Amino acid sequence: MSNPPNEIKVKIADDVLKGGYANTLLVAHSAEEFVLDFILSLPPQPVCNARVIVHPGHLKRIIAALQQNLALYEAKHGTVATTADPGQGGIGFTN
Repeated sequence: MSNPPNEIKVKIADDVLKGGYANTLLVAHSAEEFVLDFILSLPPQPVCNARVIVHPGHLKRIIAALQQNLALYEAKHGTVATTADPGQGGIGFTN
């Protein structure tokens, strides 16, 4: 079988394949990049499971892809309600 023209075969390392859960996201940026820290916030101490650093232009494409996939999800499963701001331990923005 041949791959569709836009398909890219990606090898996922075994330690990455298991995935990780994050209930907190911290976002920071400079003029050159955005830093996304995915954090599991549980006692006794929050732990950063992944840090993803991306170029601002790439971040815009990520946001567009997330919006498109959320729209597809909601078309199939119904509207996702926005939850109340979790305050401490939710989604944070830093500079």
